[in-house]
Amino acid sequence: MEELVIRDADVVDGSGADSYRADVVVDRGRIVSIVKEAAAAGCQRPRARRELDAEGLVLSPGFVDMHAHSDLALLRDPDHSAKAAQGVTLEVIGQDGLSYAPVDDRTLGEVRRAIAGWNGHGDDVDFDWRSVGEYLDRLDRGIAVNAAYLIPQGTVRALAVGWDDREATPAELERMRRLVAEGLEQGAVGMSSGLTYTPGMYAKDAELTELCRVVAQYGGYYCPHHRSYGAGALKAYEEMVELTREADCPLHLAHATMNFGVNKGRAPELLTLLDEALAGGADITLDTYPYTPGCTTLVALLPSWASEGGPERILERLADDDTAERIRHHMEEIGSDGSHGVPMEWETIEISGTGDPALAEYVGRTVLESARLRGESPWQVARHLLLADRLAPTILQHVGHEENVRAIMRHRVHTGGSDGILQGAKPHPRAYGTFPHYLGHYVRELGVLSLEECVAHLTSRPAARLRLPDRGLVREGYRADLVLFDPATVAAGSTFEEPRVLPTGIPYVLVDGRFVMEDGRRTDVLAGRSVRRSPR
Repeated sequence: MEELVIRDADVVDGSGADSYRADVVVDRGRIVSIVKEAAAAGCQRPRARRELDAEGLVLSPGFVDMHAHSDLALLRDPDHSAKAAQGVTLEVIGQDGLSYAPVDDRTLGEVRRAIAGWNGHGDDVDFDWRSVGEYLDRLDRGIAVNAAYLIPQGTVRALAVGWDDREATPAELERMRRLVAEGLEQGAVGMSSGLTYTPGMYAKDAELTELCRVVAQYGGYYCPHHRSYGAGALKAYEEMVELTREADCPLHLAHATMNFGVNKGRAPELLTLLDEALAGGADITLDTYPYTPGCTTLVALLPSWASEGGPERILERLADDDTAERIRHHMEEIGSDGSHGVPMEWETIEISGTGDPALAEYVGRTVLESARLRGESPWQVARHLLLADRLAPTILQHVGHEENVRAIMRHRVHTGGSDGILQGAKPHPRAYGTFPHYLGHYVRELGVLSLEECVAHLTSRPAARLRLPDRGLVREGYRADLVLFDPATVAAGSTFEEPRVLPTGIPYVLVDGRFVMEDGRRTDVLAGRSVRRSPR
């Protein structure tokens, strides 16, 4: 007898087709049969050792978070309710060009300092890996949800070239090509870049094109955080489209937003660019989160020249008064490349977390608010935080536009990605709320997408981009990564004031046929594993 039958579910199967009522049978981690309208037809209904009454609930494939920063959270936090409670059954990590494999001892220490704002310093993690394959093996010991990995181009550059702003030598470029190939051979699904983060931002297009050629040879995709989401946003999108066309490499645009005042109402221009490229045969997808503010680290706003050489050199420059004044001038009067070419608007920069608890008084306030309270300039506050917290502060950037968010999420190549940074006392609510916020706010309350459309955006489309032949749909033979939610009540619990509140209306989540959420509570099941690149 099979393990589980889910009775009388309203199945939204991920294809975009209309829902239907069915009994769905699960055994050994797979969907083994689907009996449509079993009760109405009066036929013999399937039986199993456990029967779950799904009356009033939608059964869908598990949600795929196409842009996650859970690289260490998956290891340090077995519970990981931030994602499991949302119905996420697969996260794509290794984002924005910086993560923890491949590395050597030197590079690992540098990367840990550079992205402490994303993931913490990692003092509670045993870094017993160096290669991509070893990191994936570590995930395979058991994690809350599944994870796929992108090779981080910035980390690769740090390993082969260092943190200097210069072109790679032919030998260094060849080493980077070899590192990318090895990572793909070991199971990575593609390559990411963070082209406003050091050292990845120092790579010229020709270098990126050569690495993308390698990615394409292995059937992966390129996922860039491109060079500007502000003053040069459209040019930056065009650059990525042209670069991947030249390399014949699939493109997935990370958190594809149009932010800052210069881009208000300009989403249609981006979508026209993408439509023209798609009509010409390009293979392009994108992800977004359903919120207007962004989230990153405070140090990321510095000009690239101030970040050359790595974290310790940044701290040295900040400690020097003359150099710090040059940094301020670039940020406030010119518009640094780290802040997307837009002069700093400190009233939009809210401190969301610090590594040092002694600095907690800054959390939840904009830099401008703290400056007024302390009788200081905003730059004095920002500089103090960067030095005192050794580059660890995270920020919310209140620079988005609702009309752009809605326009982009309607596009036919759109997928969902939380860009969820779980670090800090007051993280962005997208880390805990992205997927129920899509379903509750943008489907039920606003009708921006139909339920069937939205589920397809969150399931089958990302599975297709990841080239996963047995995930993303409710189909016989497919893996039983499934979500049961109440379409009348599903909603994000997280807010900007209370960002760590779990969602409502998602009582059951299965990973590989095992309940990781049951009756709205996290079980102790660790059914997640690495999801590795499928051979071409």
